[in-house]
Amino acid sequence: MEVGKVPENVLKRSVLKKIFNKRPEVVLGAGIGEDCAAVQLAEDEQFVISSDPITGTVEDIGKLAVQVTVNDLSAAGAEPIGILLTILLPEGTREIKLKQVMADVSAACTAANVQVMGGHTEVTKAVNQILLSVTGVGKVKAGRLISTAGAKAGMDFVITKWIGLEGTSIIAKEQEERLKEKLPVSLIRDAKNFDQLLSVQAEAAVAVEHGVKAMHDITEGGVFGALWEMSEASGVGCEIDLKKIPIKQETVEICEQFGLNPYKLISSGSMLMATEDGVGLVQALQQQGIHAVIVGKATDSNDRVILNDGERRFLEPPKVDELYNVH
Repeated sequence: MEVGKVPENVLKRSVLKKIFNKRPEVVLGAGIGEDCAAVQLAEDEQFVISSDPITGTVEDIGKLAVQVTVNDLSAAGAEPIGILLTILLPEGTREIKLKQVMADVSAACTAANVQVMGGHTEVTKAVNQILLSVTGVGKVKAGRLISTAGAKAGMDFVITKWIGLEGTSIIAKEQEERLKEKLPVSLIRDAKNFDQLLSVQAEAAVAVEHGVKAMHDITEGGVFGALWEMSEASGVGCEIDLKKIPIKQETVEICEQFGLNPYKLISSGSMLMATEDGVGLVQALQQQGIHAVIVGKATDSNDRVILNDGERRFLEPPKVDELYNVH
């Protein structure tokens, strides 16, 4: 395809015709010439909006783009409704590739019950690989919005599933041949399939009903970054037991191959929560088949501390995600 807006006939057959899932709240959605979307909400409901690009990988980019945005909305206690999708394609991209990306987007939207409400699709010399940017729209009842900044001293920090799931899956897919030289094929296969665990909608729903006070999906910067961000936003310190942070052996071994710190690796699929009743929350999550553990507490100091067999180290503000150090 040539540089510029995707031709209308391509837009119709490879983008608009791939949008299947519909939501009754969306009263104006994607269409030729439409620059806006509209959502009808009740008086006691609020908009929740999130925006994210996918830049760290081109593998399964359509699925990841939807999942990351849905996770952000879920972490705010909101019900995801729809997305606005911007697709930037490098010059020379074949239409079949655009069609595949949209098929992945549509499948992910159907799984999460969200609608592609609109967006923009363009071929441009400004990118050298496919770039997706997603704005998510959700709704939440008044008074039930949850922020990253709700943690208070004395609250338990709970982590769901396992850290590093997204990063491990991406590396296993993109570096599969190199990894086969050192690791069992079965381990690499299992690691690639971590992409089936990236949704946090289920744990967010449980947490909202349990009255959790703060939630943050663990994305770029990994669990160390998420702990710092929640503590900083909430104005609290923290004490975290490193050995309690849940991590899969596949993540440990793949990170070792590239000299990566798994605690600083992008971790969509895992949620950090702050609650007054960590034991009760963990039990509620486990009853729904969701692995969860208490890893530490919020404190009334400014220190953000990681404990490891009596050794104390201090968290630092998040830097570049370890995914970008894979060479």
